[in-house]
Amino acid sequence: MEVNPSQSGAFCGLTQTARPLPLSGQAQPAEAESVTHTQRDYLAEVYRLAAAEEGPVTTTALAERLEVSPPAVVRMMQRLARDGYLRRVPYKGVVLTKTGEVEALRAIRRHRLLEAFLVNVMGYGWDEAHAPADHLQPAIDDGFEDRMERVAGYPKYCPHGEPIPTRDGQIEIIADQPLAEAEPGQRLTVRRVKTHDPEKLRYLAQLGLVPGATVQVVHRAPFNGPLRLRLGRTEAVIGHELAREVRAQA
Repeated sequence: MEVNPSQSGAFCGLTQTARPLPLSGQAQPAEAESVTHTQRDYLAEVYRLAAAEEGPVTTTALAERLEVSPPAVVRMMQRLARDGYLRRVPYKGVVLTKTGEVEALRAIRRHRLLEAFLVNVMGYGWDEAHAPADHLQPAIDDGFEDRMERVAGYPKYCPHGEPIPTRDGQIEIIADQPLAEAEPGQRLTVRRVKTHDPEKLRYLAQLGLVPGATVQVVHRAPFNGPLRLRLGRTEAVIGHELAREVRAQA
């Protein structure tokens, strides 16, 4: 059962809880404009990793995620800390300052809007949108971003189910869990998919495991074994690792 996950507004009817960013006392517009695209990429990745790990982000984790050398990460972290976007936590890593969080969410908003535009308007598949969004992101300005959002229908979510930050710095906090942690018999709704790997996304679409889908866990093998799932009238088996990248909500 293959499902088209291209409608990024799949959760418009669900309760939304937004967390406002504290903007007062932050960098002035001239300072914000001095942030390069590469620096915003780093800040956005720190935001994502900090959300996943619920704590400071290490140089090693950031280097692995961005596929750059640890020395390059250290140099960038030093620069961002000097400019007030990061704060070092001794022996643990770095966290975003309030100003850094604002810049991180600007980058995340633009990337997810681009993905939604490419899928909803340009006809890309959800497995195709991530790379071109990365390439286009440095080339657009705020005016283009606003028009793109309007043409795409003001999407609240990217094609992978991630919330799109608002222009005024709010982002929905989704209370979900990895599908791999669901109990047998539990019925859930898929909210997000945490991978951009095209092959994984195509496979999940073939199974019907896309944002908005209802899934029931039939059996979960012990010791991080595979899960057997029921989606509608069909059953499917996925590995533990992939099931961790599917986030669902009861």
